[in-house]
Amino acid sequence: MSYLLNEEQNMLKNSAREFLKSNAPVGQLRKLRDSNDVRGYDTDTWQKMVEMGWTTLCIPEQYGGMGFGYMGLGIILEESGRTLTSSPLISTSLLGTTAILEAGTDSQKAEYLPKIAAGEITTAFAIDENIRHNPTEIATTIQSQNGNLVLNGEKTFVIDASSADKLIVVCISNDSEYCIVIVDTNRKGLKIKRDILMDSRNYGSIKFKNVSISTQEILGNADHGNTIERILDIGRIGISAELYGTAIEAFERCVNYLKERKQFGVELATFQALQHRSAEMYCQLEMCKSAILNALSVIDNGVSDLRMTASIAKAKMNQVAELVTNEAVQFYGGIGMTDEEEIGFFLKRARVDMASLGDYNYHLDRFARLNAY
Repeated sequence: MSYLLNEEQNMLKNSAREFLKSNAPVGQLRKLRDSNDVRGYDTDTWQKMVEMGWTTLCIPEQYGGMGFGYMGLGIILEESGRTLTSSPLISTSLLGTTAILEAGTDSQKAEYLPKIAAGEITTAFAIDENIRHNPTEIATTIQSQNGNLVLNGEKTFVIDASSADKLIVVCISNDSEYCIVIVDTNRKGLKIKRDILMDSRNYGSIKFKNVSISTQEILGNADHGNTIERILDIGRIGISAELYGTAIEAFERCVNYLKERKQFGVELATFQALQHRSAEMYCQLEMCKSAILNALSVIDNGVSDLRMTASIAKAKMNQVAELVTNEAVQFYGGIGMTDEEEIGFFLKRARVDMASLGDYNYHLDRFARLNAY
């Protein structure tokens, strides 16, 4: 495959970069954090994203979307990573849309996807139940009780849980099969506790106690070995794209700082040791770029094993994001550790994205198992 964007994709990338620079700079994240905004994102900015069609990129035309594919969404996520944009792009346009596309029936797609495309609803995808990502350990259950279906259990580390209109929940049925339900966040017996992590984005912990579920709220095609893993792999690739944007922006800011900052009367950029470290970061980021573009292409075109490409992209991006953000803060020196300088925000966002849907060790182990090691 070609690792170059076509003309249409480049236009999308450039328009997204200009929009986010103007409407969602890092200063917006700082403002949301300092004001303890209950939603965790700016609603006016989100509405503008909806108007630009970003919520429709992966939705087929028959459901009110553009059908542009995940390559287009990956481009948007990369640019949002550059500005550390806080929005429902990951929770709704990536995870929520994918879950409904992959697991929903035609009638469920017709009900929910047009509303997502129009910005009428946002979603949160709830799967993890422990401090580390492990999608095979699901204890949340949906069972028949006095002739009614009820949902019981707990979920953690759910992006935008406290601000979403709908929760998409992975659980276990009476016959020990995995299933996915979609439920209103205001349902009786459902409690959401807002969690603010180090990157200042919105997360939540959820408790379900005899939450009533109708059969229409059970997504029709959720087999763990295929559907749920595919949803997760698409989510992992999308998060890797955002993480790449965060890392490349931190790198570029770091290089610019080296060109401006002087020590002993000369620019830091002239120091050979710093040049070597910068060159290493650049080479590693180029490998990440290729891995992510390949993975996005695999989602859209299905040319190779999605599981393998997702874990390669996420593991490599996790490893390099840690390297780049650590180096960036070190290059800035003491001011890089202060809240006044924005570079620390990139390290914090990277750390949370690195843990989301599997850290480096998780995907390294998964890659080994997929290769029968």
